[in-house]
Amino acid sequence: MVIWISVIAAVLAFGLTWLAGVWFIPFLHKLKYGQTILDIGPKWHKAKKQGTPTMGGIMFIIAVSVCFACAVILFGPLGGKNFAGEDRQELVRAVSGLIMAVMFGFMGFLDDFIKVKKKHNEGLTVMQKIVIQVLIIAAYFATLYLNGMTRTAILFPWGWTWELGWLYYPIMGIVILYLVNAVNLTDGIDGLCSCVTVVYMAAFACISGILGMYCETLLALLTAGGCIGFLMWNFPPAKVFMGDTGSMFLGGMVTALAFIMGRPELVFFFGIVYIWDAMTVVIQRVYFKLTHGKRIFRMTPIHHAFEMRGWKEVKIDFFFSLIAIIGVVLGLMYVYMA
Repeated sequence: MVIWISVIAAVLAFGLTWLAGVWFIPFLHKLKYGQTILDIGPKWHKAKKQGTPTMGGIMFIIAVSVCFACAVILFGPLGGKNFAGEDRQELVRAVSGLIMAVMFGFMGFLDDFIKVKKKHNEGLTVMQKIVIQVLIIAAYFATLYLNGMTRTAILFPWGWTWELGWLYYPIMGIVILYLVNAVNLTDGIDGLCSCVTVVYMAAFACISGILGMYCETLLALLTAGGCIGFLMWNFPPAKVFMGDTGSMFLGGMVTALAFIMGRPELVFFFGIVYIWDAMTVVIQRVYFKLTHGKRIFRMTPIHHAFEMRGWKEVKIDFFFSLIAIIGVVLGLMYVYMA
C-alpha cells in the first residue's frame, strides 16, 4: 500500500513538472531569462543554445516539495496516520533533507538570477557560494545530530567500520560540498543530469524500500518523477535548462538521501558520474598549471570531450546513464556485503 502511494505521488510529480513547462517556459521567454553560454565551451553551444530559458529546475523543485507535503499530511504522522511505520524522528530527517536540497536550489536560483539579469555567466562569487553552502551543510548536520543521528563511523563490507569521531563532520561536509557542485558541472548538455539522477533515485528508492525507510523511498521516487517530467522539456534539443537552481537541488537531494539512510559512503557509488565529471576538471586544471598550458582532455567536464569527438548528446546521455547503472550495481553489492 505504502509503495503504491509513493509511486502515485511520483507520477503526480512527473505530471506537475511536465504541465508546469507548458506555462513556465513561455513565461521565462517573456522575461528573457535565457542562458548565457560561455565562450570556452563547444562553439556550437553558443550558436544553438544561447538564450534558451534557464532556471527550469523550479518546476520539479515545486512539484517534489508539494507532492511530498501532500503525501505526508494525508498518509503520514501529521495526518494522524502512520506513514509506513515511520516515526516523527524519521520524518524530521526526511524533511530536513528536503529542506537542505531546497536551500541549495535557492542558492542556485540566486546565482541564475544574477546571471540572467547581468546577461553574462558570472553570478555569485566563489567565496559567496562556499559560505552559503557551508552554512546550509552545518545546519543540516545540526538537525541530524539533534534528531539522534550521532554515529560518526563509516561502514565497510564484512563488518569493518572506520570511526572518524569529530573529523566525520568536516570530512563529510567536504564530500557534500564537492558532490553538490559536481552535479552542477554535470548539467552541461541536454538531458544528462536528469537521466543520470533518475538512475540514482531509482537505486535509493530500492534500498530505502527494502530497509523500510518509506519517507526516503517517497523522496527518491518523487525526485525521479520530477526529473522524468523535466526531461520532457530538457531532452535534446532542450527547450529549457534546469540551471544552477535545479542542479544544486538535485545535488542536495542525492547527498541528503545517503545521509538520512545512515550510509553516506553510498554517494561514491550513487554519484560516480558526478564525481568523475568533476574530477576531470580538477585534473585538467592541475595538469594545465604544472605543464604551463598542456591538457590531458580535449575539454572538461569530460562530457564535453565526448562532444568534441562528435558524439551526439543523446549518445552521451545513454553512455553516462550506463555508467551510473554500473555504479548502482556496485553500490548495491557494497550494501549487501556491509
